[in-house]
Amino acid sequence: MSTNYSLLFYLKKPKNYVSGQKPIYMRITVDGIPKEVSTGKDCEPAKWISKANRAKGTKEEVKTLNTYLDTVEHKVADLHLQMVKSGEDITSESIKLKYLGKDIKRKSLLAVFLEHNNQMEALLGNGFKPNTLKGYKTSMSHIELYLKTAHKCSDIDVRKMDHGFIAGYEFYLRSALGCSEVSAAKYIKHLRKIVRLCIAHKWITDDPFAFYKNSARPKEKEFLTEHELERIERKLFTVPRLAHERDIFVFCCYTGLSYADVKKLTDNQIGKGFGGKLWIFTSREKTETASNIPLLPKALEILSRYSDYPSCVSKGTLLPVLSNQKMNSYLKEIADLCGITKKLTFHMARHTFATTVTLSNNVPIETVSKMLGHTDIKTTQHYAKLLDTRIGQDMDQLEETLVSKRPKYDTLMPKASFGKMPIVSLQPCLNTDKAG
Repeated sequence: MSTNYSLLFYLKKPKNYVSGQKPIYMRITVDGIPKEVSTGKDCEPAKWISKANRAKGTKEEVKTLNTYLDTVEHKVADLHLQMVKSGEDITSESIKLKYLGKDIKRKSLLAVFLEHNNQMEALLGNGFKPNTLKGYKTSMSHIELYLKTAHKCSDIDVRKMDHGFIAGYEFYLRSALGCSEVSAAKYIKHLRKIVRLCIAHKWITDDPFAFYKNSARPKEKEFLTEHELERIERKLFTVPRLAHERDIFVFCCYTGLSYADVKKLTDNQIGKGFGGKLWIFTSREKTETASNIPLLPKALEILSRYSDYPSCVSKGTLLPVLSNQKMNSYLKEIADLCGITKKLTFHMARHTFATTVTLSNNVPIETVSKMLGHTDIKTTQHYAKLLDTRIGQDMDQLEETLVSKRPKYDTLMPKASFGKMPIVSLQPCLNTDKAG
């Protein structure tokens, strides 16, 4: 089969034609089989030169028409070259479809997003978590609102997405929906995944994220100081629900477990580890990575309080964990009663374990990362913020080291002796000036 083609522009006589301009058509021929495509331009028959495939004349409109036909001819040549390089079957029909853009399956953004979410929902528990699906569903609803508000449409062809569409969507998230920089970056990340999916399937060729740069910076992780944690521990609560909430929160401050992990904690996950001490052997609900944590005395004490607690016995869990919403609501009451002005959330316990309980007490960050179940130590660095006290301790140690080395330098550098400097009289100079 030949890979060559021929191209011809000609005037096609329409039905019931009497006089006037005729439409210009392009005929693509491969192996003797022709296919016709309209160029969308017209020309007077008297001005058309059949042998040249162009219009004659020096007027501006004729020059513009011929330039347009040159552009179409070059476009067909480029498409043909791409097909040869990619090893595609070259026929007059395939070149025609390529020129018209009908060879690529048209996909709309929301349709691709919905298909992605449906596949994710089918794989829940097999690589995906419900909260992940929830986030993508929220992203899809945000894009749907953005299309209706900013583009006045219910959906958009994925090939029409460009840098302006991405930048406009980010602006809409932060202005109309009031999302923070971090939240907006999360939704943009979801959209980027859909775009990469479209590129992989060759539904789009140009990446609309090519010149997009995310400037969002992660917020500093809030944590409790040693004094604040001690205040919560020693506070006596007469309301049982607050006492239970405090115990579970403090337990996580000394184990680093997240809400999802402490909620599913059972007796089977407690066993003897290194040194014969009791450890927690579990896998993170979020990433399914191993998280093995030695139980500190305060954590063991809290577990012992609920060893025969009715709700724990009936559910087979070690602690009476309520819903995350209720836990965070109760923590606000605990913060008020303990005089803590920080916005206390359950996840702050994990930050407190990483920072106040471990890192500030010289536990290596690699060890902390392993206990938290992180796959990348960079994630631990976001959770674990060095305290000023730790910096002070390091500088004190440096000062002691420098002081211990000082005598060695003293022996090499004898002290200089400074006597009384003679006073030089300026009177002769003054007298000379007067004399002059």
